[in-house]
Amino acid sequence: MGVVIIDGSTVRSFVNDDAQFQKSVDEAFKSLDLNKDGVLSRSELRRAFESLRLIETDFGVDVATPPEELTKLYDSIFTQFDCDNSGTVDQKEFRDELKNMLLAVADGLGSNPIQMALEEGEKNFLKQAADLEASKFSG
Repeated sequence: MGVVIIDGSTVRSFVNDDAQFQKSVDEAFKSLDLNKDGVLSRSELRRAFESLRLIETDFGVDVATPPEELTKLYDSIFTQFDCDNSGTVDQKEFRDELKNMLLAVADGLGSNPIQMALEEGEKNFLKQAADLEASKFSG
């Protein structure tokens, strides 16, 4: 298990590095596009958010959320990503919405550092932001 320390400037720097951000988001998109049709369906995006387990845990303790409440939540997330109301999320919509989300995280963090404990091999956007910042100091 590893620990990284980030603040808002770490996240903002990652998002503003167009090449690195696009590469990271496009890799994530491809891994989520299970049927390889170039867009994310409602179920593919839901599966991605379910895997994050943001809703079903509360400080490490499983919380039973009624299925209808979860469906409403995941539908609202999908609607946020599906900007053109096409019923699918394309790569640009995915990238743009993740950018908005990460910039909101950056604004929320401000200059207050946080520690994140990560499993070995875990690859997420905040870890990638920390790795990008670390590479600037080691190179």
